[in-house]
Amino acid sequence: MYQTIVLLPLAGFLIAGLFGNAIGAKASEYTTSAFLVAAAVLSWIAFISFGFGESETLRITLFQWMQSGGLDVSWSLRIDRLTLVMLVVVNTVSSLVHIYSIGYMHHDPHRPRFFAYLSLFTFAMLMLVTSNNLVQMFFGWEGVGLASYLLIGFWYKKPSANAAAMKAFIVNRVGDFGFILGIFGVFVLFGSVNFDTIFAGAADIAGQMGGEGAEAAAGAGAPVLNFAGYALPMAGALTAVCLLLFLGAMGKSAQLGLHTWLPDAMEGPTPVSALIHAATMVTAGVFMLARMSPIFELSHTALTVVTFVGATTALFAATVGLVQNDIKRVIAYSTCSQLGYMFVALGVGAYGVAIFHLFTHAFFKALLFLGAGSVIHSVSDEQDMRRMGGLRKHIPVTYWTMVIGTLALTGFPFTAGYFSKDAVIEAAFVGHNSFAMYGWGLTVISALLTSFYSWRLIFLTFHGKPRASADVMHHVHESPMVMLVPLLILSVGALFAGIVFEGFFVGHEYAEFWGVSLFTGPDNHVLHDLHEVAFGIAIIPTVMMALGFAIAWAFYIRNPSLPGQVAARHRGLYQFFLNKWYFDELYDFLFVRPAKAIGTFLWKTGDGRVIDGLGPDGISARVVDVTNRVVRLQTGYLYHYAFAMLIGVAALVTWMMLGGVN
Repeated sequence: MYQTIVLLPLAGFLIAGLFGNAIGAKASEYTTSAFLVAAAVLSWIAFISFGFGESETLRITLFQWMQSGGLDVSWSLRIDRLTLVMLVVVNTVSSLVHIYSIGYMHHDPHRPRFFAYLSLFTFAMLMLVTSNNLVQMFFGWEGVGLASYLLIGFWYKKPSANAAAMKAFIVNRVGDFGFILGIFGVFVLFGSVNFDTIFAGAADIAGQMGGEGAEAAAGAGAPVLNFAGYALPMAGALTAVCLLLFLGAMGKSAQLGLHTWLPDAMEGPTPVSALIHAATMVTAGVFMLARMSPIFELSHTALTVVTFVGATTALFAATVGLVQNDIKRVIAYSTCSQLGYMFVALGVGAYGVAIFHLFTHAFFKALLFLGAGSVIHSVSDEQDMRRMGGLRKHIPVTYWTMVIGTLALTGFPFTAGYFSKDAVIEAAFVGHNSFAMYGWGLTVISALLTSFYSWRLIFLTFHGKPRASADVMHHVHESPMVMLVPLLILSVGALFAGIVFEGFFVGHEYAEFWGVSLFTGPDNHVLHDLHEVAFGIAIIPTVMMALGFAIAWAFYIRNPSLPGQVAARHRGLYQFFLNKWYFDELYDFLFVRPAKAIGTFLWKTGDGRVIDGLGPDGISARVVDVTNRVVRLQTGYLYHYAFAMLIGVAALVTWMMLGGVN
């Protein structure tokens, strides 16, 4: 069954990609969608039967991939609770995106190619989450990057789409370089890239360190690593490897510094935004850190860095989301912020909480993206919220599904986000690393900002007077059922995924449910402590949610002129947020312009003047000079030719005389 789950999207990709033009767009849509629906159903069956039954990790070896010296890599599937959660998330969201795209993309002439790319993306993500070794994971990691490049740049005739696809690809290469260096480091430390060997080695190291983590054993008598004749402290080596792995996660999961590709990825079709930003590509980094929890538990320094970066990202993206006017960009920055929440949970050692938020976030964020697509579809492809307004009565189903998604995102009591996001904040409060309280403070502030910009989106889009042209408003219509059904299904998940699964992910059934899928050290009591948090602390996120709603209502319903007044009064801060903290401008100054200058110098001077000037161009120029002079001898006068012959005879005689020819 597990082989079928993984290979069904690949089959859909091959059929639509190779035979799409022959079988037609409709057949490509229905075939790929049917395969993904089947994969999603099988994933839920496996999740329920295996996830709540068996406890042993299942390993399915498909074939031997590569073997060289100590490197032994098999292509195999690792099936445990963590894998099953990701299978459910990836296949459920992907199948709904496939179905939704049948309606959303029905006018596009290249639908077979689009659906082939969607299925390829899903297959690569399944390869990533089912991998039993780091090399296989890296294959899926790069496959996801390739497919995202193809999907973001699907409308390749748009220069902005091409630029966004290139930006996503290049920025992710920075993180991927760190990831592959981390894989090399793991191989040096443990002599293998297979997870079973790595985790067993990590357990041995933890035993040598007395269960106190890497830094606790950094003193005299600490374990050392013999590498190339040098004795390296194991503590430092582990921390370096963890930080390199985290660098890879920062790229894929758009953490501060490597986040700049994420908002620009909105240039792709809206279903692509839902697939990439809700449940799949951007969560790859969260999944990878959770999978490698046995190593990260040994480095408090690495976990502290993860906490700091995650918390800062949560606040950064939330501040930028406050002032964005493109409906998809608001949700994109919300995704970036929520990923920061997940990394805060990982950083304080609450791995189950991070995966729980990943799980619930997939439902309500996919719902918001697809709901935004339904809005865009109804207003003639307009994405600027300032040109919307008053749509509530025209598209009521879309409106209420987006309200449900907003409630879940902001943490309204008993929705999915209420259980998972609040658990992240509480875990940060009881965390013990140096930046745990920093993470708590920033996530609490981000909860307020999240509520504000989420309700700002709802109020600007659906409430107030219509700001679109009369022609656009005349054509506003509700989306077809093929687009609304996925919204309704995701709404169920956004409402009930938290209350149904909380006990298993972070509650009393935690140990039984996760088993050995997630590792926490003997001194890690975060999950226990977060359930002991005082009521006054536990209610703070809900208070922030309510306060954010009240401020948004005051700004955009009670007094719509107030936002403009505040922006004018704080012009500098407004521009700072509107320009995304000037990261793009900073990177353009530090990296893009110098790279262009160096490239231009090497092109014009190095290649043009030096290499070509002294090489092919120089030689050809000299040949031309010589031939131009020789041509002058061809005058057509007989006495000139006789004179040349005489010179030749004289030269021959001179050579014979002086050369000693007998």
